[in-house]
Amino acid sequence: QVQLVDSGGGLVQAGGSLRLSCAASGVTLGTSGVGWFRQAPGKEREFVSAISGISSRTYYVDSVKGRFTISRDNAKNTVYLQMNSLKPEDTAVYYCAAKYRGDATKYDSYDYWGQGTQVTVSS
Repeated sequence: QVQLVDSGGGLVQAGGSLRLSCAASGVTLGTSGVGWFRQAPGKEREFVSAISGISSRTYYVDSVKGRFTISRDNAKNTVYLQMNSLKPEDTAVYYCAAKYRGDATKYDSYDYWGQGTQVTVSS
């Protein structure tokens, strides 16, 4: 049984940092593409970042480029999203997803999802 556990969210002031974690069981993240998405109240789920399987190519939405970094620790079977210079518009529930086929930026490309972790950035 596959399980993804998102953690690391919280309340932070604008300009601050958080590191989100996505710990997996039942699936090997080192060979599975992993993505982070976010959903703010009243908005659709939005792609944030992804890291491909074996090649570890990374992808970012333009609004987070230069501020967020996705990385993977194969020994811990965990993917991280380091978020720096946070802005109030980054406030959302963040979800990790694993094992995509096709377009890493599309939420329906993924087989497995975490439960989400709330990130709130105050101004």
